[in-house]
Amino acid sequence: MLKITNLHVSYGGIQALQGISLEVPEGKIITLLGANGAGKSTTLRSIMGIVKPDQGSIEFEGESLLGMKSFQVVKKGVALVPEGRRVFVNLTVRENLGLGAYTRNDKEEIRADIEEVYELFPRLKERQTQSAGTLSGGEQQMLALGRALMSKPRLLMIDEPSLGLAPVLSQDVLGKLTELNQKRNQTVLLIEQNARAALSIADYAYILETGRIKLEGPAAELAKDDAVRKTYLGIH
Repeated sequence: MLKITNLHVSYGGIQALQGISLEVPEGKIITLLGANGAGKSTTLRSIMGIVKPDQGSIEFEGESLLGMKSFQVVKKGVALVPEGRRVFVNLTVRENLGLGAYTRNDKEEIRADIEEVYELFPRLKERQTQSAGTLSGGEQQMLALGRALMSKPRLLMIDEPSLGLAPVLSQDVLGKLTELNQKRNQTVLLIEQNARAALSIADYAYILETGRIKLEGPAAELAKDDAVRKTYLGIH
């Protein structure tokens, strides 16, 4: 579904990505792991057209995304849940969800999809008329995820969904990703600080280190790899 080849990105002379290549097959959960500054978020920003690569290719379902603006990438079927959630705090839950469908004009389907989001996250339905700024961190993360789903993405990309959340809420959010994948065949590209949790739900993993892919492989195998366990899982 998504294929990145030899991607190079730099910021003011600093190379953020140094020739990474990766693939996200349809219907799979793929995770990108690595320390802060490894290039994970830059990868997602490049896919969304927020950052312009110096070199390399990004193809989605056989079509190049290079040169597209973010709204065009969304129209192609790619959505990003950014780090820090970034919900519109002065708007209600329902208004936030409606904004997630800004590239669509099928009003009846949009209403039906909002109800689907409420089924996935019942807490959002309870709070649909509240402003997003009054929600807890976990609820805001659910809202950010629901808002991304409103664009009906073929590929859902999520940057650090459990950041700042209590462990039980983190498990709940990651559990919803598994549910979406299993019930809707939702393809997911996940960046997650909790490497153990990410590897437990992913099919395949890439580990980035200073802009390069250091390791890759089936998530279950990497979870057993001694080097990965010591460096990323804190198991000695």
